[in-house]
Amino acid sequence: MKIKVMKFGGTSVATPESRATSVLRVISTKEQGYMPVVVVSAIGRKGAPYATDTLLQLLNEIDPNVAPDPREADLMAACGEIMSAVIFAHTLKTFGHPAQTFRGGQAGIRTDGIYNNARIVGINPVSLHKSLQSGYIPVVCGFQGVFVGMDPGPGGELTTLGRGGSDTTASALGAALKADAVEIYTDVDGVKSADPDYVKEAPTLRKVTYDEVAEIAHLGAKVVHPRAAEIAMHFQIPLWIKNTFTDDEGTEVVGRDQFPGRRVTGVTHTGKLVYLQFDLAQVAEPDRVLIEGQIYGTLAKYGVGLFMLNLGPTSTGFAVPRDQYPVVQDVFDGLVIPQGVKGVEKVYLFQIGKEPSKEVETQATLLEGLGPVIRVTASLTEACTMVSLVGHEYLQQPGLFLRVLTVLHEKQINVLQTADSDFSLSVLIPESDTRRAVSLLHDRFGLHDLN
Repeated sequence: MKIKVMKFGGTSVATPESRATSVLRVISTKEQGYMPVVVVSAIGRKGAPYATDTLLQLLNEIDPNVAPDPREADLMAACGEIMSAVIFAHTLKTFGHPAQTFRGGQAGIRTDGIYNNARIVGINPVSLHKSLQSGYIPVVCGFQGVFVGMDPGPGGELTTLGRGGSDTTASALGAALKADAVEIYTDVDGVKSADPDYVKEAPTLRKVTYDEVAEIAHLGAKVVHPRAAEIAMHFQIPLWIKNTFTDDEGTEVVGRDQFPGRRVTGVTHTGKLVYLQFDLAQVAEPDRVLIEGQIYGTLAKYGVGLFMLNLGPTSTGFAVPRDQYPVVQDVFDGLVIPQGVKGVEKVYLFQIGKEPSKEVETQATLLEGLGPVIRVTASLTEACTMVSLVGHEYLQQPGLFLRVLTVLHEKQINVLQTADSDFSLSVLIPESDTRRAVSLLHDRFGLHDLN
């Protein structure tokens, strides 16, 4: 049984015309001898009537001061994929190809119990196999699964996989079905060497490694979800990223052993960031682990994404997306952590920014008399972004970091912080310089010549 999993994003199912184009791709795949399994996202993007953000906004508009329960939000969000899958399956039927719709749970996708950002823990695709053997094309709702605990209710609890989760659904189904390939269809020709909005005519990469595409996704590109690339890499599933609306061959994602050579793959950038650096110089050495654990444990609890993580002997710092900064400020500004042993009590008081807020001053006044109050102050750098070079067996070369810094310095682009990994080299810069920095690095490293 030759199976191909085909995932179609929001723009690929947004209109009757785009759905017809997507359906014809599915039919073509079937005529080539494959048994297609389709995964769909919700119809359209933010602002469209049935997009996920639009559905969630209906809840938020009831009372902006009352946050929806995560369980209810998952039920609401899942409606977008359900509508999309039913419409896609019926469209296939009108083209003469019988199809069946499956919610994530009906497709056998089991998750942990984390609402809004669940992880897949197992897939038993028996219903999909039966559907294929009966001559149907299964159409699966992306972005969702079901949690069945120790004392499950009827049907378990619906959960969603977080933004971009439909890509994850496709990769995971590809692994469970032992598919010959997974194809991610979107509205771009594949993985580009840079954002085409920043670098006109940025070439499409014909081959990238699983590691690279996961790194590119983690660092800001939206072409494929990082988890999807990681699952495909783990199970060595051939993964393609293609354009629904063109005949471009797209990008093939391969293992390191199939890669043609060493190079810089591309330049990517994140969205708007805020950088915080916590001064721990006054924190007693025995308390350092407690304070850092409180910082990073709290960030994890509230689902705050981190970039440019920096651990030093007297400080720790990180960047957060600007839209998540209000959460960080609410949680940390005025946070009090008592510490010490009997008779030697002290209190750590967190402060965001050089000037204390009213909350911090109030806390300091209330804490007087309880023992030493030690300020843990976070300096703040707003309006910045992260620009990264991504590469394959290239970025550890001596002098490469100096070359990047020199290139940016020549154009008077201020580098605020740096970070690196096996597959990327990143700089934190003022947001206003993002376009110049991306274009400059793309040119200096000859990325127009990639293919």
